[in-house]
Parts: sequence; structure tokens; C-alpha cells
Amino acid sequence: MPTETYVRLLCPECGKQWTASPGNLPTPSTTYHCPGCHASRRLSEFARTEHELETLKTFG
Repeated sequence: MPTETYVRLLCPECGKQWTASPGNLPTPSTTYHCPGCHASRRLSEFARTEHELETLKTFG
């Protein structure tokens, strides 16, 4: 049974934390909106760690 991959995201403005499947997210350079405060930044800026950023780049 395949393991599903998730990335941990963190809003730099409001501090909201959540997880998402990288296959359901846009590319890291795409403008993304925080589901909590609706801040607009590149998706890469929401990556919580370098590991999450690398995972986004792999799937994006």
C-alpha cells in the first residue's frame, strides 16, 4: 500500500499551521493564499522547513 506524502505549511503572517498533499498544491513559485488570514505569498514561503520546500519542488 503506497504512503501518501504531505507537507507541513506555516503562514509567516498569522502563524496558522496545516498539512496538505503536494499533488493538490500549485508550484512553489505560484501565489498562494493562507486559509486562515488570506495573506498572499509564493507557496514556497509557506513551507515550514527546507524538507517541505524540497518536497514541494519535487511534486511541483
